[in-house]
Amino acid sequence: QVQLVESGGGLVQPGGSLRLSCAASGIFFAIYDMAWYRQAPGKQRELVAAITRRYITNYADSVKGRFTISRDDAKNTVYLQMNSLKPEDTAVYYCNTRSTNVDYWGQGTQVTVSS
Repeated sequence: QVQLVESGGGLVQPGGSLRLSCAASGIFFAIYDMAWYRQAPGKQRELVAAITRRYITNYADSVKGRFTISRDDAKNTVYLQMNSLKPEDTAVYYCNTRSTNVDYWGQGTQVTVSS
């Protein structure tokens, strides 16, 4: 079955950086579009960044210029490099992919930006 396992979250000061990783299994990773979402307390889950199987990327306006999504098909892994972090980036970050109209999610990793 499809499994997505995130890692790399933690506590960071404003202006700091983190890199999230999502290791996928149970799929032929190279043909799947991948995405990162986040959900802050009391808010809806929102798309942060996405990367297609052809390496085309798109970003939420709130993270453009600060976050970078990338993928390594040899490692079945998608990354989210987050720079210049702000307190409003605090959320649980989830890895996502979709297959035959079914969404698959990881367990999430907490990112907290605070001084």
